[in-house]
Amino acid sequence: MSTVAEKIEIPRKKLTVEFLVGIFVIIGCLCFAYLAINIARMRLIQTNIYQLTAQFDNISGLTVGAGVEIAGVSIGEVSAIKLSKTNALVTMDINNDVVIRDDDIAAVRTKGIIGEKFVKIIPGGSDTHIKNGDSISDTESTVEFEEIIGKFIHRME
Repeated sequence: MSTVAEKIEIPRKKLTVEFLVGIFVIIGCLCFAYLAINIARMRLIQTNIYQLTAQFDNISGLTVGAGVEIAGVSIGEVSAIKLSKTNALVTMDINNDVVIRDDDIAAVRTKGIIGEKFVKIIPGGSDTHIKNGDSISDTESTVEFEEIIGKFIHRME
């Protein structure tokens, strides 16, 4: 004698088109989020950097995300730019494995003749290191070609 429960078969659900489309959409969204984060250079966890600031008279063309280099090697990037009275206050995220000294010079330079701006750190000779949140006191502002040409033209007159 068999019971009613033994006679009822539970039908197995097959993978439907709707289920497969849902999986495809979820994977697509995850891929899009990954690309958006990487293209925007966003860091979700910032554990291997420290921040330094520097004040410049003129940073014309320097933007957030611009590189910070020593000897042509990238060591970080510009994370913020603010106006501090009449100067530009630039905040830089520097890799933890890089040591910046208190007499190093931060200079705004251009890659090539009309390339993008970046911050170049010119090494000094001190043994004292700058810590997280400190400021680089020696800076060189960007040189604008319009100013140079203007001075040259006015000298000729």
